[in-house]
Amino acid sequence: MMYEHLLVETKGQVAIVTINNPKTLNALNSATLTELNACLSDIEQSKDIRVTIVTGSGAKAFVAGADISEMVNATPAEGRAMSLLAKETFSRLETMPQVTIAAVNGFALGGGCELSMACDIRIASEKAVFGQPECGLGILPGFGGTQRLARLIGKGRAKELIFTCDRIDAQEAYRIGLVNKVVPAEELMDACMAMAEKIQGNGSYAIALAKASIETGTDTDLANGLAVEATNFGLSFATHDKKEGMTAFLEKRKAVFVGE
Repeated sequence: MMYEHLLVETKGQVAIVTINNPKTLNALNSATLTELNACLSDIEQSKDIRVTIVTGSGAKAFVAGADISEMVNATPAEGRAMSLLAKETFSRLETMPQVTIAAVNGFALGGGCELSMACDIRIASEKAVFGQPECGLGILPGFGGTQRLARLIGKGRAKELIFTCDRIDAQEAYRIGLVNKVVPAEELMDACMAMAEKIQGNGSYAIALAKASIETGTDTDLANGLAVEATNFGLSFATHDKKEGMTAFLEKRKAVFVGE
């Protein structure tokens, strides 16, 4: 499918989705969010895609924020509708069975930081810059920033970043746990593809169950989280990949997983 605001490429079992609004530093507007939601829905239903990498076009920006020109005259109802559209789109990244990796190549501000946080893993170029500048515009983060940032780095640090509108570089983002890894700019996509390849070597159905367990468990109490884990652990025992993985281990050979 062709998109106006996205570039989509497939390399083996990896889909690379690039936000492509270079004139606005890949700012997110409603049209882009709608396309991204549709694109992710297609990927979600594909049995051929194991990992999805999300990045931004150009050398300057991952996503520099939401499109201010669309929001400046928006009504309260229109603002809420845009937030709910982003909620649906970003929640899909969190819940789809495929592993999602944000390749943060530059500015990840506002909606860009929020988009990266909805991915399972964040790998940042050393040139990446993160921040939530919304309060400086008279609004608050509305694409998940008040919720995901606190869950990733703790309430105190999240409040500081949101209240001050400070920007932080990639190394500081790594230090506080906002990103998983920082690499030289020219090595960013290679690092993401290397991680994708490592992930693909493991059981995809098991990974999908593990992802679901983590996402559900971190939003509930420990007892209920452990109950979810036990159920999903049991489900994994019904798969071909469980039998293959354990047999291969006992036979001292490399497992051949089929995702079933």
